Amino acid sequence: MRAFGFLSFGHYGNSYGSQAKTASDMIRQAVEIGVGAEELGVNGAYFRVHHFARQQAAPIPLLTAIAAKTKRIEVGTGVIDMRYENPLHLAEEAAALDIIADGRIALGISRGSPETALRGYETFGYTGSTDPRGADIAREKFDQFLNAIDGKGVAKGNPNLVGTGQMLPIEPQSPGLRGNIWWGSATRDSAEWTGRLGLNMMSSTALVEDTGQPFDELQAEQILRFREAYRAAGHKGAPRVSVSRSIIPIMNETDAAYFGHRSSSEAQDSYGIMDGYRATSGRTYAAEPDRLIEELKRDKAIALADTLMLTIPNQLGPEYNLHILESFAKHVAPELGWQPNWNGAVTGDPIG
Repeated sequence: MRAFGFLSFGHYGNSYGSQAKTASDMIRQAVEIGVGAEELGVNGAYFRVHHFARQQAAPIPLLTAIAAKTKRIEVGTGVIDMRYENPLHLAEEAAALDIIADGRIALGISRGSPETALRGYETFGYTGSTDPRGADIAREKFDQFLNAIDGKGVAKGNPNLVGTGQMLPIEPQSPGLRGNIWWGSATRDSAEWTGRLGLNMMSSTALVEDTGQPFDELQAEQILRFREAYRAAGHKGAPRVSVSRSIIPIMNETDAAYFGHRSSSEAQDSYGIMDGYRATSGRTYAAEPDRLIEELKRDKAIALADTLMLTIPNQLGPEYNLHILESFAKHVAPELGWQPNWNGAVTGDPIG
């Protein structure tokens, strides 16, 4: 691990104790956390995307606002649900964001996780999927997205304006954008697919597999398969890999009151059904810094990844979330190999 960022699910609602009661609260506070995190040396500000729910759903305007107010912190998603996206419109927005951020983006994309709406992407107008989970249209649209950001012609030109036989690319184009695209992988097979494409890989706090292995070992195997597939496909680069964890340093009585009495089940990996598949989820880490350092050093996937994403309780407000990030930055991250954002951009491990 060389870098860490925060991953916000963007929850809002009028629940007891919530400081993000409305969408306006959540979005404005997200910008405040992103700006404050940069000042602490945090490397990334990442946001989950969900539709038909009281959560962050339109990430590009939010990422653009943070990017315009900062100079060093990476902004990204974990992840955009491709089933709901127009691939060419997303390509235009991603290019514009990449230009504004001067390349400081980590745009995580995938088929998406279970949503509250049943086949909600069809309500957005994206029909024709024969897969009950919509994976087929997600992959097809992702291919179109990659072609578009690669500058390939995607629309026939009007012969009265551009001549006969021309195919037009989307505009704007941002050179190097493909190197900032990540696929959110939830299985070892999709990790290999991501490696063959030469993309970066995001691995979450849950994998849609249950092999009986501890979560960190299963995720470590996923990372190794990704890197081997990347190498075998002939790519010559240094792809990025991120993993997500729920980690809370216990520094004071408030931290202990919120997170110090976690149940024994939360301190262990969990197993269940997700989207019709057996799934394995990682444990929650909540302890004093010395104990956190010991436990996190034993996490095999964190050791292999270049970036660690800390899921944050965004409804507790900017002040408390920045306290969590500052506590991790000062008392835990340096012992794991962390390099603050003022040391430069994060890089992956060379392969090939």
